Amino acid sequence: MNKKLGLVSLTLVTASILAACGGGDDKSASKEPKTLVISTFGLEEDKMQEDVFKPFEEKYNVDIVLETGTSSERLTKLKSNPNSTVDVIELSQSNAADGVSADLFEKIDSSKAPNMDNLIDSAKDLAADGSGPAYTLNSIGIVYNKQTAGKEIKEWDDLWDSSLKGKISIPDITTTFGPAMLYAASGHENVDITTDDGKAAFQGITDLAPNVVKTYSKSSDLANMFQSGEIAAAVVGDFAVPIITESNPDVAYVVPESGTYANFNTININKNSKNKDLAYKYIDWRLSQEVQEKTAVSLNEAPTNKNVVLDEETAKNKTYGDVADRTNKVDSLFVNKNLESWINQWNRILNK
Repeated sequence: MNKKLGLVSLTLVTASILAACGGGDDKSASKEPKTLVISTFGLEEDKMQEDVFKPFEEKYNVDIVLETGTSSERLTKLKSNPNSTVDVIELSQSNAADGVSADLFEKIDSSKAPNMDNLIDSAKDLAADGSGPAYTLNSIGIVYNKQTAGKEIKEWDDLWDSSLKGKISIPDITTTFGPAMLYAASGHENVDITTDDGKAAFQGITDLAPNVVKTYSKSSDLANMFQSGEIAAAVVGDFAVPIITESNPDVAYVVPESGTYANFNTININKNSKNKDLAYKYIDWRLSQEVQEKTAVSLNEAPTNKNVVLDEETAKNKTYGDVADRTNKVDSLFVNKNLESWINQWNRILNK
């Protein structure tokens, strides 16, 4: 009798020890990871994995599945299939505005992503209507090889110089910064683009066309174009500058003193996502000081979290500080209203 009681007691003690050590039926330890499908840009995937995705997976017991491509391609794909398995989508400002208009996204409840309280004012304004918050701010400038260009380039107007005939590349109209190129062209004509729906801008593009050897859809392609000597200058988003300059030491980046054109990259939740709670966790993670301090270095992403302070070296080539002060707004609603007409005009001039 006593032996049996002793055996039972020993068994209970052993079970307790095993449970405390994780050997028991611990539901959280044995739980299968959830899957979160993220639609995002295809730049620097290795660094994204290291600094953004893997730490999030480990913290929240998640398997992240990626869908990559240009902003416009991925938005078009979601539009054609709103019941897509995509949970979270990272888009340029213009495409995000288009998705909001199409009622594709969850209206964001900022209380579920506390780091939204730490956004810079311009990013807060962007999300004030419930649109997805911005996780980075970028802008365009001119990257060029002074030797092959044969001249110094400081301003947008310099791109129209006849000495650059057949030597430059600009972003295609359907890319993140395609519309910003139209703003620059309208500025070259000394006309506010919003006053004539782009008429003067296309006169500027027509005058620029002889200098444009190619439009591009992926900024990562520019590195090879500079390396081969196909181009001497290009208009490019600052986020892509390290990719180009690291492989081409003779190439420099300049942001015109007259100003640049800004774009926010935003995060939205698919209205039909089955993982909205996890999607909110991802948004909060992407906006955190911890993550944005890392991505400022590894991904050249200017922070939108106001608590992030960058040193001089890290701030280089980013829409931050003085450069941020020189940014001009691109009106996404205005752009989207005119985009179909603009694409047709653009293709007739540049993509014959």
